[in-house]
Amino acid sequence: MRTKYIDLIEQTFDFPQNEFFLREDRLFFHGIDLMRLVHEHGTPLKFHYLPQISNNIQRAKGWFREAIMNLGYQGNYYYSYCTKSSHFAFVLDEVLKNNVHIETSSAFDIDIVKSLQAAGKLQTKSYVICNGYKPTQYIQKIADLIEEDDLRVVPVVDNIDELKQLISLTTKELNIGIRIASEEEPKFEFYTSRLGIRYREIVPFYKAILKENPRVRVKMLHFFINTGINDTAYYWNELTKCLRVYSDLKKLCPELDSLNIGGGFPIKKSLAFDFDYAYMVREILTQIKRLCQDNDIPEPNIFTEFGSFTVGESGGAIFSVLHQKQQNDREKWNMIDSSFMTNLPDTWAINQRFIMLPINRWNDDYERVLLGGLTCDSDDYYNSEQHSNAIYLPKFDKNNTLYIGFFNTGAYQETIGGYGGLKHCLIPEPKHILITRDENGKIQTEVFSNEQTAQDYLKILGYDK
Repeated sequence: MRTKYIDLIEQTFDFPQNEFFLREDRLFFHGIDLMRLVHEHGTPLKFHYLPQISNNIQRAKGWFREAIMNLGYQGNYYYSYCTKSSHFAFVLDEVLKNNVHIETSSAFDIDIVKSLQAAGKLQTKSYVICNGYKPTQYIQKIADLIEEDDLRVVPVVDNIDELKQLISLTTKELNIGIRIASEEEPKFEFYTSRLGIRYREIVPFYKAILKENPRVRVKMLHFFINTGINDTAYYWNELTKCLRVYSDLKKLCPELDSLNIGGGFPIKKSLAFDFDYAYMVREILTQIKRLCQDNDIPEPNIFTEFGSFTVGESGGAIFSVLHQKQQNDREKWNMIDSSFMTNLPDTWAINQRFIMLPINRWNDDYERVLLGGLTCDSDDYYNSEQHSNAIYLPKFDKNNTLYIGFFNTGAYQETIGGYGGLKHCLIPEPKHILITRDENGKIQTEVFSNEQTAQDYLKILGYDK
């Protein structure tokens, strides 16, 4: 009877896989002996395997290069990295080894761009695509970057007010993009994305505001949906609507030459993951090419903004099982030496699942368990895997510590978890004041902490050492 953990995995998945294999009952990840890391550094432990960042960038470039060549597609392809996925200096250092461009989403991103420029890591005339809703500080920093004229800065306009502010703050010619407010899937609580301009308003917006303005050139149409690039009826329907808008706008706006299809390539979250990236790239370019031929317009340059795909599969976390609690007849809780809420926040915030595998003891018998974190919050747990709606791990043995790894966790976890004071999209911690009353009942205020600055973030992220 096959009752060992290795038997379960081999019966359920195609194993070993490219990045995972066993040697002497120890799990290796991209050839890295994970038990050796545990012995050297202990647990809990986070890591980034940086070569995987370059590997994924080059894979994507290869899929687009092959599709462009095979289809005879006339536009160019530009790979941009979505910095909000991970802003760390070590990530951007690796990313920029691959001749790629940058997509920003907040004011402090621009300070990172300037730091990379100063260090000679961001090439002159690289594209900086400025996305997201833009408060005054973000717009001012974008305008400053445009005035410096070293980079090809493309603000993607989210609303009319942003454009008016940019025009007032710059003297140079503005090359802008327009973001489409895509329709969401029926399961969403709202129908239309809060970001961008609605499909039917884009052409009237161009006619009324942009067509006669000699300082503004619309170079890019930006399309993105929350569920990412997937072979679903919903995705193809939204892409078709986007292409219709591109065609209508191109006929009025000859300088329009680029289509940004955003990000959203999925990453491997299960050993059963199977996604045909090359097919999706080929099919997207085929549809774009067909539309251009039908409407007798040139094929646009293609931009992508891959964030999770770029950095996600480089990250991992290793924990040890401290103790097991039998809470009732059916539920066994394995308590780990960390917290899911703070160190893998997506597991509780959006019910995200990562690849979870033991690091050792694969030849032991297995059992069904729940995993609990160290905090006293009832939501600090991880209790299901995509393949079986349950977690199976080698049986708990207090005399033989079990180590478990979570893989492909490299995107978003640090900023959402508040690593060192980080916040998602580098939105700063607001000023914090304390309010009291004096002996006469008069209100008194005291600043407990000031709003975070760009310099605070640059230091946390490794740019200011």
